[in-house]
Amino acid sequence: MKKAVILLSGGLDSATVLAMAKAQGFACYAVSFDYGQRHSAELNAAKNVAARAGVEEHRIVSIDLSQFGGSALTDEAIDVPEANTSVESIPITYVPARNTVFLSLALAWSEVLEACDIFVGVNAVDYSGYPDCRPAFINAYEHMANLATRAGVEQQRLTVHAPLIDLTKAEIVQQGTALGVDYSLTVSCYQADDTGAACGVCDSCYLRREGFANAGIPDPTRYAEGKA
Repeated sequence: MKKAVILLSGGLDSATVLAMAKAQGFACYAVSFDYGQRHSAELNAAKNVAARAGVEEHRIVSIDLSQFGGSALTDEAIDVPEANTSVESIPITYVPARNTVFLSLALAWSEVLEACDIFVGVNAVDYSGYPDCRPAFINAYEHMANLATRAGVEQQRLTVHAPLIDLTKAEIVQQGTALGVDYSLTVSCYQADDTGAACGVCDSCYLRREGFANAGIPDPTRYAEGKA
């Protein structure tokens, strides 16, 4: 079996990507990041998703992006805003360079594993407007990775897979459901409580709720009391 490194946040998208990689026959090595985010509920979710999927190995890498702040997800002084579908600028929940950092660490592990495939759950349709979720970024990163690594120089070409990039949230839910993803294990909320219950009002909660509604599939999300 070919090996693949899967970026696994514990949310809906990354759980779907993991299921897709498994369905394609990859031996999956999942990596999650404790990066100074507001809550650990998503990391607990990642552990549960990885265990359910039967990955070869699941690592949680600690880095502290809260040292730089600049995002509502890593700076307690910045409030997480409620969903606003009319916002055209990059929202304050964007974490500077997060996907670049995460992909680079996944790239390092892939070289050690001699894996030529990395899967990431970025999406450029129903998403929050982050610049590091666009096809141009993924294409540029893949090009850089093949220039910057021993594997690339030795013609063991690395591919960065972003299978959700052009899908709506509803399409993601439908495909994941068909692959048997248990979305009740996942946590997408930007400010979930310690038990993983979602706030129901942030941008991520809005997109997730709309995805299930538009897919015609019951939403298994646990919301905080009065937020369902």
